[in-house]
Amino acid sequence: MITKAIIPVAGWGTRRLPITKIIEKSMLPVGNRPLVDYSVQDLIKAGVKDIYMVIGNAEPCQVQEFYKENLALNQYLVERGKEDKLELAKTLPDDVTVHYTIQDPSGKYGTAVPIAMVVEEYKIDEPVLVFMGDDFVWNPGGESAAEALIKASEGKNSAILGVEINKENVEKYGVLSEKDGNLVGVVEKPKPEDAPSNLINVSKYIMTPDLLQRIVKYVAENDFGPKDQEYMVTDPIDEFIKDGGIMKVAPTNGEYLDGGSVEGWLHANNVVCGN
Repeated sequence: MITKAIIPVAGWGTRRLPITKIIEKSMLPVGNRPLVDYSVQDLIKAGVKDIYMVIGNAEPCQVQEFYKENLALNQYLVERGKEDKLELAKTLPDDVTVHYTIQDPSGKYGTAVPIAMVVEEYKIDEPVLVFMGDDFVWNPGGESAAEALIKASEGKNSAILGVEINKENVEKYGVLSEKDGNLVGVVEKPKPEDAPSNLINVSKYIMTPDLLQRIVKYVAENDFGPKDQEYMVTDPIDEFIKDGGIMKVAPTNGEYLDGGSVEGWLHANNVVCGN
């Protein structure tokens, strides 16, 4: 059983300025919840007990504030006879713990960096789920993203989530190429006629210890300048597969919702609030 998950939520969210000057991107509201909480609740539903969030160094951190108890609020609700609201104010079950790692935004940058930081800091040597903090997969009443990954991994393999979309829309995404249920590679922004499938990469994974160590090594041994290139997690994944590593493809017909753009965030609100 997989009980650990990593969620990177650091970064300035520059595509969403000026609102991200005061609200962390992962805390932008979708309905009555922040973006990141849809992934958190997905992971908890799948049995995750320890969540490792990589946050920026700005204080106070809104993500931390959201996931800790607000005793003053709880007292107010009790005193005003609004005990029915206490459940809404409680954002984590008692058996789930969120751990925080601070990432300096002036340091190394890219999706591989926060994963490597957590693996090193907490000496993680078991399979973990990895979800980004500013998007989620919406599939109410159906199999969640985390559940789909766990099922595909068969309890022993790495896995990547593939969201089904209309093939004519694949040009905006990385598209999964698979064979016999295993990932062959990710083709970036292909033309519809050249796309190997209609499954897009939405950066939701299960990563086994051998892949995690490759990510740590990739970040440690490369010295990209701040304007050269990002430390992308897809690079060590590609090497892992080329060397014979297995990464299962977990398809889902849930809808991918992204808060990284104004249009995507508005669409996410329309979808969630319309259900």
